[in-house]
Parts: sequence; structure tokens; C-alpha cells
Amino acid sequence: MSPASEHPPRALSEQLAVRIEQLILDTPLEPGSALVERTLASRLRVSRSPVRAALKILAERGTVGPRAQGGYVVQRRPKSLPFGASFEHGPPGEATYLKIGEDRLAGRLPERVSENDLMRRYGLTKATLASLLRRIANEGWIERLPGHGWQFLPVLTSGDTYDQAYRFRILLEPAALSEPGFTVDEAALRRCLAEQQALIDGAVRWVSPAQLFDANTRLHETIAACSGNVFFLDSLKRINRLRRLMEYRTTVDRDAAARRCSEHKTLIELLLAGQRQAAADFIRLHLRDAAREKAMGRPPTLDD
Repeated sequence: MSPASEHPPRALSEQLAVRIEQLILDTPLEPGSALVERTLASRLRVSRSPVRAALKILAERGTVGPRAQGGYVVQRRPKSLPFGASFEHGPPGEATYLKIGEDRLAGRLPERVSENDLMRRYGLTKATLASLLRRIANEGWIERLPGHGWQFLPVLTSGDTYDQAYRFRILLEPAALSEPGFTVDEAALRRCLAEQQALIDGAVRWVSPAQLFDANTRLHETIAACSGNVFFLDSLKRINRLRRLMEYRTTVDRDAAARRCSEHKTLIELLLAGQRQAAADFIRLHLRDAAREKAMGRPPTLDD
């Protein structure tokens, strides 16, 4: 057995751990039920080595425990997984999606492209490319040209503009909480709270950079929407569209991301408790710390 097969990538093991948790929920398997590596490997269509690594992760979490005859048994049923255990390597086409973003950010893709060029470059079918382009267009960094082709829209491409975007948010977002029309949208904030809690409970270890970005921007935009001032929300949405690719390119520090999710939970709880001024002070510090961490984890760009 090669060293690579003896030590499967941690990301794959994390993903398989989530899928095994979903199997425990769906089957359902009660505490004490045996988990057989060979059966799980066949069900998940992988070799036994990454399954074994995934079970070790679940043992660390307390979901499974050692079996007297060897192997593992269900120790406790996991909580529901709102992000879905069908996630394997991100949403469909995630690797290609991120590659397109990286190539655009690095200047390897021109401003205008044709579908045929993209299909040849990335080895895509027409249907797969159409799905990817719909996603990218919905996120606001490409648009269809009249008649033929597509055009990439401006995004943040330098470290300086990326930092400026954070400084703008540090001014904007605390101010949104001081708007006279600010009204807490309790239902929306509780949905964000459930999402952040799912990340804290383990999903932050395996979600894709895009999923993590979407969950976190959804919270910040929800808070801006509570201001009742459309200009706050529109400004934040525009900044988030512009910085999306730079966020993907920044190295995802999963430990730091988990801390940020815990801070998001605290922020939501302050708002739900009616402590608006405390929430404004908290979000200002939260954004300052996040800006410093992102700057440290960001690789050089063309303009750096």
C-alpha cells in the first residue's frame, strides 16, 4: 500500500465523516449498531482507508466508539446536517468553478470569452458549462453579451483594494445598526443562527470556500437589511460581489473560520437580545480582526 493510500487527505476524510453521519441518521442506526468498514466503503464507493480515517474523526467527536470485537459502533446519533451530506467535493462543478475564478483573478482569462473557448479550456460539456455560467452570473461577476459570448465584470484584484473594501465595511456595517429605521428581523436572524451553529458543530471543517463565503455574507447582509436603509444593503452587496474571488483565493484557515462563526453567533445573540450598541461595537472589532487575518492569509496578487 502506498503512503498516499495509507494517509488519505484530511479534507476527503472530513467529507466522508459527514456522509457517514448522514447514513447514521437516514438508515437509521441506533447507538450500539456496528459500523463495518467494508460495507461503508462499498456504500460510499471509496476504499477502506479513507473510511477508516473518517471513522477516527467521528470517534474524536464522540459520534462513534470502539467495538469490543474491533472496529466501531454508533455511540450517539449526530445532529441533523443542514448543509447536506451529499456534499463530496463542494457543489457540482466546484473545482472548475474555483479554477475559473483563479484564472480570471490571475489574468489568465480575458475580459471577454466564448462558451466554446471555455468548454475547450476546461473540458466541459455544454450543459455543465451552462450551469456554471448561470451560477457565476447570479453571483455578479460575469454577464452575457448581446448576441454572443460573455464578459467578466470588475472584481477586486489587488491587495490594496481588498483592504479598502474591509475598511469601508468597518465604517458601513456598525453605522447600519444606528439607523433610526433599524428593526430586527428575528426569523431571518434565527435562520442565520442555525446556519452558523451548523458550521460551529463541524461543517466549517468540510464546506467549500464558496459555501462558507455565502453563509457568512448572508448574515452580514441580513443585518444590513435590518437597517431599513436600502443604500446600506446595496453598498454591502456590491462590495461582497467584488471581493468574492479574492476571498476564495485567500487560504481558508479552518480554525480561524470556526472562531469567526462563534463571533457571528455572539453577534446574532446580541441583536436578538436588543443590545444594538453592543452589537455595533462588536461587529466593528469583528471586522477589524477578520481584515488582519485575511491579509495575513492572502497570497500575492498581480498588483501586490
